[in-house]
Amino acid sequence: MLSSNLKNSLPTTDELPCSDDIPVDNEDQNFLPNVLLFLLNSIWANRMDWFFGVDMAVYHTTGVNPRVPVVPDAFLSLGVERKKGGKSRKSYAVWEENDVVPILTLEMVSHTPGGEYDEKMAIYNKLGVLYYVIYNPEYWRRDQHQPFEVYKLVDGDYKLQISEPYWMSEIGLGIGRCQGVFAGIQQEQLAWYSQQGDRYLTADEVVQQERLRAEQLAQYLRSLGIDPDNLSSK
Repeated sequence: MLSSNLKNSLPTTDELPCSDDIPVDNEDQNFLPNVLLFLLNSIWANRMDWFFGVDMAVYHTTGVNPRVPVVPDAFLSLGVERKKGGKSRKSYAVWEENDVVPILTLEMVSHTPGGEYDEKMAIYNKLGVLYYVIYNPEYWRRDQHQPFEVYKLVDGDYKLQISEPYWMSEIGLGIGRCQGVFAGIQQEQLAWYSQQGDRYLTADEVVQQERLRAEQLAQYLRSLGIDPDNLSSK
């Protein structure tokens, strides 16, 4: 916990850059974390005590300079306002968030390695991030790792967890991979899961399921000689 004098000497997020101005390496680095954000907006629609940042600077005091941020592809913090003071955040400064550090960070490895397995892991370790997820679907063989890895901070060190989807009890969500269709394109993506291992569906998938159920019901009624388009209420 920082002293009030030290906090008062630190810059505000209005004075700090919102990111590191390094462009994402490919479209999935922005798209897939946003899918997780959109899902959370549905899953936790009635909760106001969380924030999920995508490609946003996280400023902290555990590094060499509080003005030098770490920029995860995505991060989740609990126990903070959805909208800080009713406004959108420009960046995330731990000292402005009641010293709440992200409970989860996500890094997506691209063809240009960004220190995900060493430099950033050390930063998140020192910061105290409980869960560190590394998604590396294309270059995992090059990096001698698995395509999807979840690390948990245990006794000061990150320990690789074995299971997928992986249930994070402290968060109340599981995380893992799945196959999904977005804008007509099928691809592997990341998703949230329930404790029972059921994947939370996107709004489009919910609509598709409801449409399929309606079509199946209509087919069943037709098999009984009933026209579903001409049902009279009695």
